[in-house]
Amino acid sequence: MSETTTLLDLIQQRLDEFCAQQRRDFAAISDELAPITDYVQDLLQGGKRFRALFAYWAWVGALENQRLTPEQLELSAEAIVEISAALEMFHGAALVHDDLLDRSDTRRGKPAVHKRFENLHSQSGWAGAAERFGQAGSVLVGDMMLGWANELFAKAILKAPSAAAQQAAREQFHLMQIEVMAGQYLDVAEENAGPTRAAHEAVGRANRVMLYKTAKYSVEAPLLIGAAFAGGDEALLHSISAFAVPLGLAFQLKDDILGVFGAPEKTGKPVGDDLREGKRTVLIALTRETLAPTVVKIFDELLTERDLSDDQIRYLQQTIVDSGALRKTELMLEELADQSLAALEHIELAPNAKSQLRALAQKVISRDS
Repeated sequence: MSETTTLLDLIQQRLDEFCAQQRRDFAAISDELAPITDYVQDLLQGGKRFRALFAYWAWVGALENQRLTPEQLELSAEAIVEISAALEMFHGAALVHDDLLDRSDTRRGKPAVHKRFENLHSQSGWAGAAERFGQAGSVLVGDMMLGWANELFAKAILKAPSAAAQQAAREQFHLMQIEVMAGQYLDVAEENAGPTRAAHEAVGRANRVMLYKTAKYSVEAPLLIGAAFAGGDEALLHSISAFAVPLGLAFQLKDDILGVFGAPEKTGKPVGDDLREGKRTVLIALTRETLAPTVVKIFDELLTERDLSDDQIRYLQQTIVDSGALRKTELMLEELADQSLAALEHIELAPNAKSQLRALAQKVISRDS
């Protein structure tokens, strides 16, 4: 069994144990709370675990220059699993909120959490609006998962090899939370304000959204948390950011392409789901830059339609391709990937960790779901 497989099994085991404990705690309050832990645990099953893997291999790589006693190393190894579980819990919370804000009804081929609560309401024959109950339930579950992520993380960093490493990891974790929430708000604002703003500003605004909403928290933050927890110094963290930021941007550009052109059986979402959600991505911004004003107006109207037919989805897809925006986005992705991999070569990390990060980066770039 590989080190990565063992890590992923340990992370899943920790998440399952945590959910089991919450289920027991909730049972003492009311059996009606059972759906919360059921939905959360199901959401936390599997997944690509990119964030956990980035944190772990940054931790492994940064340990090379540290002098830890066997006891410190054992405690640190236990803690990095818990930190990775905390990152996955935080990611789950972000998915719950993101699906609600985007009105995306599916996640990994299953109903999103707000739809699960909506279905629970309908199947139970309760009074009031099922949709409203679904919204309320998902907000509360997302908030609860944020609290649980902080709980997991706070306990884990008590095992840090030094007070400095504990504080550095804590600062990176808190910064990640602030930045992703800021990016989420900017994303929502852009969906609403985008059509009222000049088309030539759209790419810059879309870049800012993807930097804070996805790139930093998906790649940079986990890497910095792992390296900081191992005792990595500022120089190491700076060099890691040079690798992480362009990779995170490439990660999001790939998501943008999959969100418009990805196959449902691969992405777990309907074809063209980003178009139905009206997302103002770099791909969309590049498209709008090339269109005549009259066509931009039609394009924007369709993006705000939400309930798009298959023919309308195909029209938007073809417009994106014909505008050259898809090819431009692919070229941007390739350039960012090259920049990231070049920066990786200059990071002072243990060779095995650097090799794992290189493979992980290539997997992020080439994925089809």
